[in-house]
Formats: sequence, C-alpha cells, structure tokens
Amino acid sequence: MTALTLALSGCSMETTAPGSARQDAASDAKGSFGQVDCRKAKCIALTFDAGPAEDTPRLLDTLKEKKVPATFFLLGKKHVTKYPDTVRRIEAEGHEVANHTWSHEILTDRTPAEIRAELEKTQDAIAAITGRKPRLMRPPQGRTDDKVSEVCEELGLSQILWSATAKDYSTNDSALIRKRILDQAGKDGVILLHDIYKGTVPAVPGIIDALKKRGYTFVTVPQLMAPAEPVPGTVYRP
Repeated sequence: MTALTLALSGCSMETTAPGSARQDAASDAKGSFGQVDCRKAKCIALTFDAGPAEDTPRLLDTLKEKKVPATFFLLGKKHVTKYPDTVRRIEAEGHEVANHTWSHEILTDRTPAEIRAELEKTQDAIAAITGRKPRLMRPPQGRTDDKVSEVCEELGLSQILWSATAKDYSTNDSALIRKRILDQAGKDGVILLHDIYKGTVPAVPGIIDALKKRGYTFVTVPQLMAPAEPVPGTVYRP
C-alpha cells in the first residue's frame, strides 16, 4: 500500500491515499465498486466540516438539484444537537454522515479519555438521530497523532484529511473560495469546505459546475476508495 508521511504535533505518521487503498483492494479483487468505478471515472469528494448550521438546508438543496453526494463531518455541541432535522435530512438524501468531534477540541492536546469523550458523544448523538454511528471522522485542524489513531481504531473510525481547502474561515468572498478550490482540485482529491461560513454555501454551485465541466464525478469519501473499506484508525490523505 502506498503511504505518505504526515508530520503533525511533533510526530511522524503514515497516511494512505484513498486512490491507493482503492488500487490495492481492486488488485485483490475484493469488494464492490458501488455506483462509480473511480479507477475509470475522474472522481473527487466534496466534504463539509463543522455543521450542520443555518445555511446547510440551502446547501442540501443545491446538492440535490445537481445530484452531487457529499460527506459531512458534523460537530456535536450546538450543531448536531441544535439541528437534528438537518442531520436526518443529510442521511436521508444519501450523503455520508461523519464525526468532527463534540466541541472542536484539538485532539492532540487531550488525554485518551478526553479524545474518546469528544468522539463518542458525537457518535452517540448522531446515532440517536440517524440510527447509525459514523465510520469516518476528521480531526479538528487536521491534527492527529498515534494517540488519536488508537482511540479512533477502538471506536471504529477512520480519519479523513484533505487535498484542497479554500480556507473559507478567513474570507466570505464566494468568488475567492471558488477560485481557491478550482486551483487545487485534482483526481482522487478531497475538498474541504465549511457550511458554517457565509461565503461558502453560495460558492458551491459554481464549484460543482466548473468541476463537472472539467470531467469530474462527485462521490462520497467511502465511494472514492471503493472497493476498499475505510480501516478504523487509519489516516487517509490524498
């Protein structure tokens, strides 16, 4: 399996590219490719962090209209608990529901017990709404280490990083957000956006349209690596 080294919080970690996981599983003739064979299609995954929020229903309207699946890394406190109907809709409309911790604590600064609590509370809150616990998580700020990985493995969670970010926390300029993503987009990539910022949701239609014109097929993160299954504890980074 092809792996890269990720240096975060003073330690080096191996990361696996979703495309490499897919290639290894395909060579072993295991599993199903599902609706899209990303060996042949030019796939890219659209992901949203730190919601749901006030504008998430409008985002879901856009995704539904354009027939684009996405992966939502949800925050528990004041998000999942505040917008349960939106969480239910995300699940019902075929998007991947994932975990972004309870309160956005930097996990590498926490003890194993604190890490477990941050993840478990959100797992339980989402399961209470959708009936299923997530299988993916994204560590806040992408900060992870062996301690975080061990807890994730215990909880059945794979860690998902990204290859393209608009840094939309720093601007409400939708045109700039769109440009930053289009400049970084690549095959088997993972786009990071936040549906909690005012400039982001208005940028999404243009991002989708432009990438479709470039021949991209939008998929969820698990579909990106199919027929491989996400491995708990593993850090995936395009």
